[in-house]
Amino acid sequence: MLRRMFSGKIHRAIVTHADLEYEGSVTIDSTLMQAAGILPFEEVHLWNVTRGTRLTTYAMEGPPHSGVVCINGAAAHLNQVGDRVIIAAFASFDEHEAQTHRPKIVRVDDANRILDRHPEVAGPAMPARVPRVSAS
Repeated sequence: MLRRMFSGKIHRAIVTHADLEYEGSVTIDSTLMQAAGILPFEEVHLWNVTRGTRLTTYAMEGPPHSGVVCINGAAAHLNQVGDRVIIAAFASFDEHEAQTHRPKIVRVDDANRILDRHPEVAGPAMPARVPRVSAS
């Protein structure tokens, strides 16, 4: 059995361009793609933190160290210059690979330069539910 697993992401990048006239996809600084383990033409999910929109497209390489994150084609209606986005990729792993896989997390600054590559941290845990005591 194969399991679909989160493989890597560029966390909270800033959209630098939005081009309605291009055919489609998202152009990403190739340095960021490589650090996150995203290959050219790989399917990526684009989650817009600013607007709450989500879409699926494919990645295209932009110039290295350029900081470019250009949303192309119809997706430019959902993402504007200055929006903060998460670009995530997923991959299929067999049972053994899935047990040892660790995604590549790339956090960037406001110029889309790499800040760090630390593992993802889960959000705050929900408090334990306290059972209600009946008044009877």
